[in-house]
Amino acid sequence: MKRCAENGENGRRKVRDNSGIGRRRFFTTAAALGGAAAVGGTLTGQAAAAGRGTAAGQGAAAGQETVAAKLAPVTVTPADAQYGELVHGMNNRYVGSPESVQLVDDVSQVAGVVQAAVTAGKRLTVRSGGHCLEDFVFNPEVQVVLDLSQLNKVYYDTKRRAFAVETGAQLLDVYTLLYQVYGVTVPGGICYSVAAGGHVSGGGWGLLCRQLGLIIDYLCAVEVVVVGADGKVRTIVATDEPDDPHRELWWAHAGGGGGNFGVVTRYWFRTPGATGNDPAKLLPKPPREVYLVAQAWPWESMTEAKFSRLVQNYARWFTAHSDPGAPELALASFLVLTHRSNGQIAMVTQVDATVPQARRLLDDYLAAIGDGVDVPTGAVTRGFAEFGPMAAYAEPRKLRWLEATRYLGTTNTNLTDPTYRQEYKSAYMRAAFPDRQLAALYKNLTSTEAALPGASITLSSYGGEVNRVAPSATGYPHRESFFKMMWMSLWNDPAEDAAYIAWNRRCYAQVYADTGGVPVPNGVTDGCYVNYPDNDLNDPKINTSSTPWYSLYYKDNYPRLQQVKKKYDPKDFFRHAQSVRLP
Repeated sequence: MKRCAENGENGRRKVRDNSGIGRRRFFTTAAALGGAAAVGGTLTGQAAAAGRGTAAGQGAAAGQETVAAKLAPVTVTPADAQYGELVHGMNNRYVGSPESVQLVDDVSQVAGVVQAAVTAGKRLTVRSGGHCLEDFVFNPEVQVVLDLSQLNKVYYDTKRRAFAVETGAQLLDVYTLLYQVYGVTVPGGICYSVAAGGHVSGGGWGLLCRQLGLIIDYLCAVEVVVVGADGKVRTIVATDEPDDPHRELWWAHAGGGGGNFGVVTRYWFRTPGATGNDPAKLLPKPPREVYLVAQAWPWESMTEAKFSRLVQNYARWFTAHSDPGAPELALASFLVLTHRSNGQIAMVTQVDATVPQARRLLDDYLAAIGDGVDVPTGAVTRGFAEFGPMAAYAEPRKLRWLEATRYLGTTNTNLTDPTYRQEYKSAYMRAAFPDRQLAALYKNLTSTEAALPGASITLSSYGGEVNRVAPSATGYPHRESFFKMMWMSLWNDPAEDAAYIAWNRRCYAQVYADTGGVPVPNGVTDGCYVNYPDNDLNDPKINTSSTPWYSLYYKDNYPRLQQVKKKYDPKDFFRHAQSVRLP
């Protein structure tokens, strides 16, 4: 079966274009990071046009990509024009100033860059998709950024009977290749340009997770470049096999967070227990079609009582309809509580249109959410959270699954806005809201001291098949929640930093005032999502609870993660503000 070696946005074949490479310099890694020799050169147009891969099972070795032409590691320094493009991610509050950015496209190059950094005593961080929300990648201490964006192949590995996804591959490209070629998918996130690297290692979340589980529940192997106590770099493939001596490294990467143990270069995915060699039967199939609807409630018609009823309706529906195996798992929905200055509260819902009585399930859900609110719904005519207006979806529309996935993932132009600034917080919820939390939400969302149209709190459906897995079975411990919350503030002007950051902090602290300003694991809340990192959790002036940041993220799994850290990163080479600490 023929497939693309590399895919661009919307599934179109992406051809690496080096015709304008001009005088770009290619250095050996050691020289770039302080070694003795340097080699100059350029990539020829002929080599660039040759491509990077072949169909699965073809080439020198079955199940392995045949690389017709390989880039040398590319060193970009402050003297190069493209440097500014490579020293920031989605959150433009954080811009780095490293001595160099190293772009690579295979694991041996990754190992070379890491070894050179270790030998030279350089502080190194890793970027795959650029969606880290805190300063873990770009901060003043970082001297070398290892950029994995060109390490982006997706293919079926016949040797492992699994789908290989390199960590620079963006999610929409992954979905497009898996579905269009093989008719399967992995239940990952919504945003098209998030890369697999950090998304998978933190557990992942997406609209199919209630029905299929998390993306890490299909992770069967991971390739990691690590640094030993002797300062030597080695590459390990860790699997979920019970007798694998590196199984704990696999376990840690199944939700234990990014930047903790080494550089992940490749993941392999397969449905647990799947047999045979037919790729089309080794991962789940997404719905052929889905219903998609986006509705809005005007803030001008909201009272505190109506707001509380709406939010509680959502919370109670998901706490009541999230058992593993329940028919309602075919439905996923997120409710975006925008600041009043935005003008609208929005909700997006997707239902598997192939299940029995799918439309009735959707209609009953919409009726339940609006029950007693007494505010008519309308079209979503304004941008909200990470999404653009969705006026055409005020009534349910039936779409092919990949079309809906592409649409939701690319609808917001903010995702490509180079002035984008962000602040995030998170919480998992195990029950409906106490009255004090509802009151704090309403108070802060209707505050009048500043117009904050980019401030919002998103409630996202969870539970279902996510909760079938035991909290200790993977590094990801949050297997008992029914929905999660994301405090998200998005703005463009640096002059507004203080207002948005202060609002996020104040709202969060007041909602969780009874538990030290954070959602400690208890009967109502269940800690925080590691893929929405929040350095405030480290600050004892802000987190006044007795629950440290690492317990909010990892709960009882943290000591085990520390043992993995001790074994595979004993020098603490891979570290950031919230990395797993050595025991």
